[in-house]
Amino acid sequence: IRPMTIVKPSQLSLSGGSSPLCSLKGSLLTVAVLTFVSLFYLSLNSLRTSPPSLGPIQVPQTFVKEDSGVNTDNDGAPAEEDHYSDVYHSPESFRLNYAEMERRFKVYIYPDGDPNTFYQTPRKVTGKYASEGYFFQNIRESRFRTLDPEEADLFFIPISCHKMRGKGTSYENMTVIVQNYVDGLISKYPYWNRTLGADHFFVTCHDVGVRAFEGSPLLIKNTIRVVCSPSYNVGFIPHKDVALPQVLQPFALPAGGNDVENRTTLGFWAGHRNSKIRVILARVWENDTELDISNNRINRATGHLVYQKRFYRTKFCICPGGSQVNSARITDSIHYGCIPVILSDYYDLPFNDILNWRKFAVVLRERDVYDLKQILKNIPQAEFVSLHNNLVKVQKHFQWNSPPVKFDAFHMIMYELWLRHQVIKY
Repeated sequence: IRPMTIVKPSQLSLSGGSSPLCSLKGSLLTVAVLTFVSLFYLSLNSLRTSPPSLGPIQVPQTFVKEDSGVNTDNDGAPAEEDHYSDVYHSPESFRLNYAEMERRFKVYIYPDGDPNTFYQTPRKVTGKYASEGYFFQNIRESRFRTLDPEEADLFFIPISCHKMRGKGTSYENMTVIVQNYVDGLISKYPYWNRTLGADHFFVTCHDVGVRAFEGSPLLIKNTIRVVCSPSYNVGFIPHKDVALPQVLQPFALPAGGNDVENRTTLGFWAGHRNSKIRVILARVWENDTELDISNNRINRATGHLVYQKRFYRTKFCICPGGSQVNSARITDSIHYGCIPVILSDYYDLPFNDILNWRKFAVVLRERDVYDLKQILKNIPQAEFVSLHNNLVKVQKHFQWNSPPVKFDAFHMIMYELWLRHQVIKY
């Protein structure tokens, strides 16, 4: 092995094409030329293939309803999904899961029981308990229903406490009817026993209906409860149960939107003082000159649809909990384009794991009622406009239709059930 010879800088010749220094310079020059040519070629190629700039995309401020409920792409997701990204916690997850739900989700409805009580549309699909009636009606008309229990993902217990209530059934008798019916399902079918009811669900909007089901501990502990009164402090379990939006349909007036310049009143509420928070709200703000607060519902004698028209003129509609944490006033506010101000503790808002409520509503604690006016006045106009525009985007999710329409309240409830069924193992 020959020993390595170290060449000192003084030994390098500055003349002659074959010197090490010239060789090094030549190599570096060659690499530089090749790099320049490569970069030039890539730049030229990108100019040939890049589309011309179209300028900023204009985000539509209104939601245009069509026969299908919304423009959709091949996956059944909103074509304007990018525009709606602000209102969803995870737009891409929602898009993919919703499409999979439409392809695969199946629900079996038990057919047994008194036809005047079980598996019948509740007594009406109007009023503040209309959500229960619409669900019963929609599930029969939807693609999700299967007549084969072996292919079902979930099982619907079709007891309408609202209808029983309308027939004059007492709370005590309702409890007995529910318990006897469930006992019959357990003894007649094998499906309940596979999971002790974990893949079963029932739907009720009336708070009395919720109490009627409490007569069966297994129903409360194991089944998925879809209820309008989802209060954390009365046993509602968010990861298992589903918050049913309480929607007062039919709406008396068209949906509001793109009308921020007409909303000159800071805040509005009118209703009965049937809860502590409502009593405080009326006592503190009833005589305020900027907040329109009334301690009773507006008398119809004062004019036609005066109450509903107030929503059109108001920026923020106050939504305090009543006898329960929920209120149909929340979905009224959404429909009429008035930013709902949630004043209710322990409330699992409908579709809370899908929609980011803070993008289209003001969510406060009950103790914030004393600072309500200043909190609303501190919201900049630009933020109010953003909240309002997002509110218009979610209106379709709080609307019941018959037959059901993509992305409406029925499909959002089915999507919540779809998410929950995937964690059930048996």
